[in-house]
Amino acid sequence: MDFPGLFNYWIVIALMMIGFYIVISQGNLVKKIFGLNIFQVSVFVFYISMGKVEGGTAPILAPGFATYTNPIPSVLILTAIVVGVATMAVGLALVVRIRDAFGSIEDDEIAKLEGDVT
Repeated sequence: MDFPGLFNYWIVIALMMIGFYIVISQGNLVKKIFGLNIFQVSVFVFYISMGKVEGGTAPILAPGFATYTNPIPSVLILTAIVVGVATMAVGLALVVRIRDAFGSIEDDEIAKLEGDVT
């Protein structure tokens, strides 16, 4: 087993499980948003790890290079990072509005105030 070669994938699994655990175990909406962002970072690391070609160079045609790395996964992840930051900003803005409306950001307290849970 080549552990150093699989290090990125172990990091992906660890980040994914940490983010998932935060989302399912926390009642605080802000903590849930940060858990989703940790989960999202694990997906970014996974795509970047998959897009790297061993011994590959930038896709610039030059003599002496035969293996090139595809730049599309990196470009897609840059776009996903921008979308993730914007989504987090919208989520946090919604949490502020929820706090103003219900006086709390704990999901069980909000459910009690709405009358869904007795």
